[in-house]
Amino acid sequence: MYITRIAKVVMVACLAVFCLLVAFGNVTDYQVNFLFVKHVMSMDTTYPGNTLMYRAITSPELWHAAFVLIIIGEALAGVLFLAGAIRLFQARRDPGAVFDSAKGWTVAGALVAFLVWFFGFMVVAGEWFLMWQSETWNGQPAAFRFYLTALAVLIFVIQPDRDLPEKVTRLSAKPARAPAKKKAPAKKSAAKKSVAKKRVPAKKKTAAKTSGALSRIAAVRTEPEG
Repeated sequence: MYITRIAKVVMVACLAVFCLLVAFGNVTDYQVNFLFVKHVMSMDTTYPGNTLMYRAITSPELWHAAFVLIIIGEALAGVLFLAGAIRLFQARRDPGAVFDSAKGWTVAGALVAFLVWFFGFMVVAGEWFLMWQSETWNGQPAAFRFYLTALAVLIFVIQPDRDLPEKVTRLSAKPARAPAKKKAPAKKSAAKKSVAKKRVPAKKKTAAKTSGALSRIAAVRTEPEG
């Protein structure tokens, strides 16, 4: 159905807006959001006395590098989702096979989003740096909502789409060009030919008058003097 295609376009566009807003917020409010990365990687709010503190990273340079990498991943996911929404919108009235082939950007965006919020937040931050032990800096519940939403939209988008009814596809068809009209000069040339034909007798009459005058002059000259 056509409305199903529109729903897919809108959902992908919403994911794009979300990812881009998250990246924009991290850039414009860098120091506040940077604290999250700092405390998670330093593991300073995990359970005291745990034996996995050897995983902690206390280098500010690595904190900044990790945070910049997160921002790049969020922005990249947003750009890919945006490109996917635009491509789907352009192919919304095309045959089903064409619309299905336009889903590549959306799949790529979902992959990047999954890497950022599942692998980055759930695997690396949650399990390696034990973020789940922190009562203040635990971002696992939010990350779970983010990547689960992206996966749900991806599953919906990649469902095969059938061809639309002819009345819908007809709206996007380009109007046929009107047949080219015959050039007017052809008629003018025919008219010129007819005028030329009409003028031919006039030339003949002039030649006849000339020959008649010459014959009269010759007759006068040949008459004997009285």
